[in-house]
This record gives sequence, C-alpha cells and structure tokens, in this order.
Amino acid sequence: MTTAVPRTEVGPLLRSWRERRRVSQLELALRADSSARHISFVETGRSRPSEEMVLRLAEHLDVPVRERNALLLAAGYAPRYAETPVDAPALGALREGIDQLLTGYEPYPALVVDGTYTVVAANRGITMMLDEVPAHLLAPPLNAMRLTLHPEGLAPRIRNLPEWRGHLLEQMERQIALSRSAALRALYEEVAAYPLPATAEGTGEVGGEEPRDERPYPYFALPLRIEYDGRVLSFVSSISTFNTPLDVTVAELAIETFLPADPETVAYLRTLSA
Repeated sequence: MTTAVPRTEVGPLLRSWRERRRVSQLELALRADSSARHISFVETGRSRPSEEMVLRLAEHLDVPVRERNALLLAAGYAPRYAETPVDAPALGALREGIDQLLTGYEPYPALVVDGTYTVVAANRGITMMLDEVPAHLLAPPLNAMRLTLHPEGLAPRIRNLPEWRGHLLEQMERQIALSRSAALRALYEEVAAYPLPATAEGTGEVGGEEPRDERPYPYFALPLRIEYDGRVLSFVSSISTFNTPLDVTVAELAIETFLPADPETVAYLRTLSA
C-alpha cells in the first residue's frame, strides 16, 4: 500500500533524470526491484520514496554523485556524499597517487582536471607546452579549456584547431547534458565564443598543413596536432575517472593522458626523456 504525502521536488527531478536516460517507468522499476505504479507515484509526488529508494533509483539512472545529494535533499534527507577539498589531508593518499601516476607518464603529457576543467595537477609534459602562453592565462585557477581554446593560448599553435575545437565543445555539451552544471554551461558559452585565429577560419587545417589522408600513416583517433619547438607533435587523448567514487570531489576528477600518435612524436619525446 502506498502512503500519500505532501508533494516534494524529488519526483519531478527523478522523472527528469529518467526521461534524460530514455528509460520507461517499467524498465526503471524492474532495474530497481520496484513497480511501475510506485515509480509513477514517486514522480507525481503521491508517494515519498525512502532514502534507500532514492539512492537505488539514482544508481540505476547513473545520476552523478553531486546530483544524488540534490535528490536526497529534495526528498527531505541529508546529503550522503561529502565534497572534500582536493587539498584536504583526507585526500593526501589520492594526491600522492595522482602525482606518481603523472610523473610516471613523463615525458608524455598528462593532467588532472575537476568538473569545470580547473587543472588540479599536471606533469612536465604539459608544462613544456605552455612556454609561450601569456601570464594572465596561467594565473590560478588554471583552466584547461581556456588554455586550449583562447586565441592567446594554445589555439594558434594547434594545426587542426577546427576539428579539435569541435571535439572539445561536443565533449562539454555531453557533460552539460549529464550534470546540468551552471558553472560548466558558463564555461562552455565563454570558450565557444572565442574567435578562431585568422589562419583557421573556414578551413580544416591551420597554417597550410597537408590533409591527414595524405600522410604516410593513418591516425587511429582524432589527434591533437600542435606546434612545439619548430615541429608538429601529434597526440591522442584518453580520459580516466575513478571507479565508484563516494566523494563529490573525487567523482568529478578526470585524468587525461596524451599518447603520441606518430613515430616522429615518439622519437622527439624520447630525446627529451634521455
């Protein structure tokens, strides 16, 4: 039997997440060991879900950890997940592990960003790319998207800027759709409005570079092709997150590593390592 309770905000929020995930009430009920009738009552405010039910539904809807706290608050419960500052003593082991990982990846570039692309840590492979970036873009808090797409940042040196810019903006659009972050939306609107360098406007290449299909070897993923030290280095990126995080800060951290995409880049980075 379902008990009627005063309408709360959690029902519409859960319905929004379910519709965003394109899951029917019946499918969600089967996943969460409930009934479609109960899911309907929760969404319309006729039934107040238990704390356990809110967390179970959030898990099956793959709701981000930060938004799970919001669901709990809307249902009248205390937040379950802490948001620990990344420099807090409690995350000391995490920071040490990240530093070891980034150092071990050198001379290849790698960095860690939070949910709004603020740089938490970076290795020397990344910092070597920033030699010509003006000081105002390097002032804390350092933001990876601003550094990459700002017309005074790395953008003028990226040989395939239109393609790489499109990739980054699409990545941000997917994250905004998942997290509904106002801060991330503001960052997206800022960097999407940056003008392209004159050499990149209306072309697929910057600086007259030959088309990729004329190169002697194919790329296995969209590369970042960037000028450095009088040559063009090519990288493909990989992003890793932490498995089953129980802290909002940790849940939003992402480790991005850049793998050399061609033999010339491998050879050059090996000379740096030597």
